[in-house]
Amino acid sequence: MKTFRTQRLYLSELTLNDACFVIELLNEPSFITQIGDKAVRTHDDAIHYLQTGPMRQYREWGFGLYKVSLKSSKEPIGMCGLLKRDSLPFPDLGFAFKDKFQGKGYGYESSIAVLEQMKTSPLFPTVLAMTAQANESSKGLLRKLGFEQTTITSPLHPDCLFFELVLSQQTTFIDGN
Repeated sequence: MKTFRTQRLYLSELTLNDACFVIELLNEPSFITQIGDKAVRTHDDAIHYLQTGPMRQYREWGFGLYKVSLKSSKEPIGMCGLLKRDSLPFPDLGFAFKDKFQGKGYGYESSIAVLEQMKTSPLFPTVLAMTAQANESSKGLLRKLGFEQTTITSPLHPDCLFFELVLSQQTTFIDGN
């Protein structure tokens, strides 16, 4: 099981034991507004989401979305990681945090940990990201991480803006926290 540690956070693979957390996060008002309604309302919905989403990605690609928890209390506060979608040529960075934990630098800190792990991947020298056009905070975070807006589009996500980051062993991330 992959785990990552940062100054304030602990990132770990999601398991079936995280079903209650997934229900909570995926039904946060900001998640539904900015990412979309995944219709995960019950324990069974959450188990299905975990098995067909993050856990499948770990098996197939060796990466996926990770649970982000506070080191100090072990409280799960969000998810951050990479997704490999059939409709996109490269993995894309995704992140979502409970409303009360947004704007505290956790997205930046967890994204750096995830991107550091991908720097040496010969399979994927580029990482994409997508966000709703109106999501100014996500666009700002992506730019802070070094992503640049790209012309890539996806018919499955016609209203999203796409960003890309070309990784190399020389890519450096500056911790702005």
